[in-house]
Amino acid sequence: MKALVLDNYMELNYRDFPDPQIEAHEVLIRVKACGICGSDVHGMDGSTGRRKPPLVMGHEAAGVIAEAGSAVSGWKAGDRVTFDSTIYPLDDWYTRKGNYNLSDNRKVLGVSPGDYKKHGAFAEFVSVPAHILYRIPDNVSFEHAAMAEPVAVALHAVNISSIRMGQSAVVIGTGTIGLFVVNLLKIAGIHPIIAIDLDEKKLELARVFGATHALNSSDENITEKIQQLTKNRKADVAFEAVGISETVNLCINSLRKGGKAVLIGNLSPEVTIPLQKIVTTELSLLGSCAINGEYETVLDLMSSGKINVEKMISATAPLSEGAEWFNRLYNKESELKKVILIP
Repeated sequence: MKALVLDNYMELNYRDFPDPQIEAHEVLIRVKACGICGSDVHGMDGSTGRRKPPLVMGHEAAGVIAEAGSAVSGWKAGDRVTFDSTIYPLDDWYTRKGNYNLSDNRKVLGVSPGDYKKHGAFAEFVSVPAHILYRIPDNVSFEHAAMAEPVAVALHAVNISSIRMGQSAVVIGTGTIGLFVVNLLKIAGIHPIIAIDLDEKKLELARVFGATHALNSSDENITEKIQQLTKNRKADVAFEAVGISETVNLCINSLRKGGKAVLIGNLSPEVTIPLQKIVTTELSLLGSCAINGEYETVLDLMSSGKINVEKMISATAPLSEGAEWFNRLYNKESELKKVILIP
């Protein structure tokens, strides 16, 4: 098969690559669409340490089952599917407790942190276990279904926050995940929804996705403005979708007493936090990791038209041109958002 292979850091080649071999519990999927995730772009230069070449990256994907293993039931060749980015064991204690995203020995598709390597979906074919599959509704395209993964990441963050109608929210970082958090908060009836970013173009898009207010994080009076917009209390819940000390601290400082910070971004392995403020105002800090069963809801939202991922797709291009699009994203080309590659 043909695949887009990270042969060395900063070197992506579209070339021949061995076909995946499936085990009895797995399916072989002919990939129809695969989105470039920001983590793939950072993985290309080796900065995350989680994508060691040679590797086929890609975990935001959809396609058609080409072959089902001998132990697979309920799925057959020709079924339109998408799949979780996390490959989790079914016999794990965390999985059995309903937290498969925290399971021991879980793997992430298209990632090679050192203790495992699982080739991903920037290829004509990919193999995955049948228990991570989800059926694509008939009225949802492969390109849109490939966006289910980032929407599900955002929905998981919203779900674990337990935010409810009548509460206020701040969303810091309006990249792909942050924008979908904004959109999902709007669907949930949250008001106000205050989006924060350094990029005015992203803030404009945040308004389109449902933000009631958009603030530039360079504003020296930003916390005072948040307070003014939240009945002089600050936000009930703040979502941080960047992952550096500055934005994590802004997230914490955006909260009322007893508020809740949901940390999604993890660009930096370590950050500094205002410990005394957290303790003396009884703040809650929650980490949001990946996805834990949100795919079905996301696909239903897509099918019903309640969430429109088309606004996030900047380009659809052949996989053979993947290296060029990776470089354009890496160089932060203006107004370029999600790129979908088609094998």
